[in-house]
Formats: sequence, structure tokens, C-alpha cells
Amino acid sequence: MWQIGGFLLAIFVALAAAVFVTFLAYETQLSRIRNAASRGSVVAKLDAGPIEYVDNGVGPALLSIHGAGGGFDQGLANAADLVGEGFRIIAPSRFGYLRTPIPQDTSPAAQADAHAALLSKLGIPEAIVVGVSAGARSAVELALRHPDKVTALVLIVPGLYSPTSPVSIEASRGNRFAFWAVNAGGDFAWWAAEKIAPSVLVRFLGVPPTLVAAALPAEQDRVMSIVESVEPLSLRFAGINIDSTPALHELPLEVITAPMIIISARDDLFNTLPAAEFAAAKIPGAKLVIYDTGGHLLVGRQQEVRMAVRMFLAGAGRIPSSESPDSQTRPARGQ
Repeated sequence: MWQIGGFLLAIFVALAAAVFVTFLAYETQLSRIRNAASRGSVVAKLDAGPIEYVDNGVGPALLSIHGAGGGFDQGLANAADLVGEGFRIIAPSRFGYLRTPIPQDTSPAAQADAHAALLSKLGIPEAIVVGVSAGARSAVELALRHPDKVTALVLIVPGLYSPTSPVSIEASRGNRFAFWAVNAGGDFAWWAAEKIAPSVLVRFLGVPPTLVAAALPAEQDRVMSIVESVEPLSLRFAGINIDSTPALHELPLEVITAPMIIISARDDLFNTLPAAEFAAAKIPGAKLVIYDTGGHLLVGRQQEVRMAVRMFLAGAGRIPSSESPDSQTRPARGQ
């Protein structure tokens, strides 16, 4: 009996030690992430309410509008990954993300008005506008409601309206768990899933996990950094919930006059391709680039996307032609 009791006590001590080490690792990482999410940004007091943003870099003004799960930090990362250097980046946190509170009107139109007000407050008369995923909604509304402020529009995996096949998310068991974590603001649940089942979160972000498994190590690291950037979830879940229940409807896209490029992938698990094709067909002169693979995070396409965007901006006269990539280099697949 004594031996059995000693054995059980040893198991209990080992489990307690494991729980303590796990909790310590979680607290350490979450503290670091929270500190990072609170550094470098400021909060502007606008008529629409407080808007958190960061103003970084030198060059043509570029408004970087993040997608679901983001914030100003994701806006900065998107601009660096998908557009490159040489811009003055204005990256706001949209409604419900980080230090930007939820106003009474959370519509993309209201968010677009906040974007316009922020640019005006910063003394920026016009800007290139990049809208990624759910951020494409307020980017388009900005071009419609404040066309004088938009010199060019870049929409990447846009979560826009489609009359035939709407943007959606898979109803899988893993996605139900991720939604539960989001609705609960579950920092620990998200963190634990990163360590135990990262493929669940990769799929929740719209990417086939097999695509990431086959990618180069640097690209795998980029994808996981995006997964980790959703932390702290408790500071972003309010915005994610807004983005997850959009009241999308058809907009008069045909009146948009700004030069536009739209980029999507056929295997995007959020099904943004039909919306991208619909928007490109309605907007005069819009350029559409489609990749066969890449998922919602355009895995393995970072350099191609950057080249396509910079070539588009150079062609539209928004950056010097010498800033564009070699004219002999083209995306693998486009139309």
C-alpha cells in the first residue's frame, strides 16, 4: 500500500510540476505579446470615436487595413509582407481590435468614414489603400464614400459580397473549437492550440494545412507568426465577432474610379475567389490576379504578390517605375 501511495504521490507531483511549467510558459509569452501589442501605437480622438493607429515610414502614404484577427500590428505586417518598403504606412486598428472601441455603428461604411477622418487628422489628403480579407470591406467603402482620398486600391483575398457563392468558413469540428475560443476570448485555449494542434488554427485562418506542411521553413514560420499574432485573443475577439457576422450587400462598385488590383487564390478556404471575380467584373479597369494555390494567407506567394502589387502601383503612376520589380518577372498565374 505504501508503495502504491508513493507512486500516486509521485504522479501527482509530476503533473503539478508540468501544469506549473505550462502555466509559467503561457504567462510569460502572453505578457510579452500584450506588451508588444501596446507599444508603438497612439490613439486619435475623432468624431467617430477613438481610433488606434501607427504612422510609420517615409514615402507615398499607404493606408493598410487589416483583416479579421488583426490590429495595427497586423496592418504593419501586411504592408511589409505584401507591398514592401518605401511607403508611409498608416495602419489603424479597426473597430473592436486592441485599443479601438466598438462604436454604435460598426458597419464598413462607418469604418470607412473613420479611415477618412484619420487621414484628414494626419494631414494626408490622399493615400494608396490596401484592404486585406475583412479589411477590404471598409477599403471599398472608402473608395465609394471618399473617392478623393483613394489614389489606388489593393484588395487581397477580399471578404466582399458575392451573389452566387458567399464568403464563408468551414463548419468543421476544429473551426467550431476556434470559434468557441474566439467567443470566450480564450487566450489560453488559442495559445494551447498553437502548441498542440496548430493545424486546427491554420485551417481556421483559411489555409489548407497540407499546403503549410509542404512549404519552405521560412514560409511555415511566416504562417505561424500570423497565427500567433491573433494573441492576445481577448483584445481582438470583439472585432473578430463583428467581422464574422457581416451584413454584406451589393455595392455600386462600377462607380469606383481609383485604379484597382484584386488578388485571391482558388484554394482559399474562406471562399474569397467568387467575391474577387464579381468585384473585378464590376469595377472598370480592375486587374484580377488569381493563384491556383496559397489559401487565405497566400502561402508561398509572398514574393509574387509583392511583385504584382508594385508593378500595378508603378503602372498606375503611384510609385516611380524604377521602384517596381524587373519587368520580366511576372506572377505565376494571373488574368
